[in-house]
Amino acid sequence: MGDSTALAGGRQGHERLAELIPLVLRGLAVGTAERATPGPAGGPAPVAASVAALEPLVPARGVGAEQALSELSTLLAAGSVDPADPWCAAHLHCPPLAIGVAADVAAGALNPSMDSWDQAPVASELERSFLGAIARLCYPKALTPDAVVTTGGTESNLLGLLLAREQNTSVQPVCGRNAHHSVARAAWLLGLPAPVIVDCDRAGMNPAALDAVLREAGPAVVVATAGTTDTGDIDPLRDLVQVCRRHGARLHVDASYGGLVLCSTKLRPLLDGLDEADSVALDLHKFGWQPVAAGLFASKESADLKALTVRAEYLNAEDDTEAGFPDLLGRSIRTSRRPDAFRMAVTMRALGIEGIGELVERCCATAREVADAVRRHPALDLWGDPALSTVLFRPRFGDVARVRRTLLESGTAIIGRATMPPGEVWLKLTLLHPHATAAEYLGLLDATVAAASAPEGAVAS
Repeated sequence: MGDSTALAGGRQGHERLAELIPLVLRGLAVGTAERATPGPAGGPAPVAASVAALEPLVPARGVGAEQALSELSTLLAAGSVDPADPWCAAHLHCPPLAIGVAADVAAGALNPSMDSWDQAPVASELERSFLGAIARLCYPKALTPDAVVTTGGTESNLLGLLLAREQNTSVQPVCGRNAHHSVARAAWLLGLPAPVIVDCDRAGMNPAALDAVLREAGPAVVVATAGTTDTGDIDPLRDLVQVCRRHGARLHVDASYGGLVLCSTKLRPLLDGLDEADSVALDLHKFGWQPVAAGLFASKESADLKALTVRAEYLNAEDDTEAGFPDLLGRSIRTSRRPDAFRMAVTMRALGIEGIGELVERCCATAREVADAVRRHPALDLWGDPALSTVLFRPRFGDVARVRRTLLESGTAIIGRATMPPGEVWLKLTLLHPHATAAEYLGLLDATVAAASAPEGAVAS
């Protein structure tokens, strides 16, 4: 049995990792085979029981690295949903690319902490270079764009409102009815008024309705959405830019879902006007296929990010920064943070912008084909053509919410739900699997119909 206290770094760290990582991989293989479905069957009770069987999970005397890694890796794989299975498509929960996971091993072993240069010399420089590329992707014509790493759309939307508040403490948040829930939460956290809600239609936030709101709102920050959680719809960004300019309002675009469409020359026109926004939220743990968390926040003007500046003598002493050592503390609202940019940079260097764009195109094309299959199905209704890679559908009979739970509890499929006007529950497929084909979802459509027609309490198969 190896030393459970061996370190991952140093001159011998890689040797111990070479002994332990195969145990993890073996556990993943065994657990995945044991599960054999997109998710664990039986619902919450058997999953809780599988963990309870290990009690005490934290023993007085340890079981050793080999046993702990083997049994818990197996347990994790057996009791998890697998986003690499095409029938696991409930959320904006992507199957990560192997290259991103492998890069995360290196980052985890060396453990750079991104709150001061002396903890992360090359990681900080890689992050700076990568973020510069992301900023230019969002703002190709801007003179001084910049970007920072976040944990995802929630933190990025918080930053969007924070920068607006720093410019005007009485700013009024404004967003569409289709906006992510984090916008209202960010306003609450920042002590801002609750967002004024603008009416939306199938084309997104209504520019005329926004114009009417801004005539009455005073100083405002408008949050538009490029890829809504429920449908993937994209607000008419160019029109909204013009309305915001007319009223002197700041514009933040929550492109957490749709932002990486920028990598596709074919799909990029969907985001026309994005480059005129003051700030943009992006998530590479959606289209980007990174392990969580992989959020980015881009600002058209690098000067706006100076609002994040904070001084802590032990991390960014003034004489150090004057001597040329980069100030990392002012690059986030967090202090200790992982080098998440490393795996993003590795992935995008491997695939290139065009390679990421091709994967985005595949997912969106698959969604259109699945939508066509729903449209042709005699027992299903389609909400509408997909804007990105989200397909909303529902059986024409049966309790739709119960259908979803039946498929979930049996482990057959993990699909989402969305309540759409006039208050109807629809089933949601969020297709982020870059290699799945439309043909692989046809059986899921039939399974949904079968679950709808099955008596209550029956187990789907």
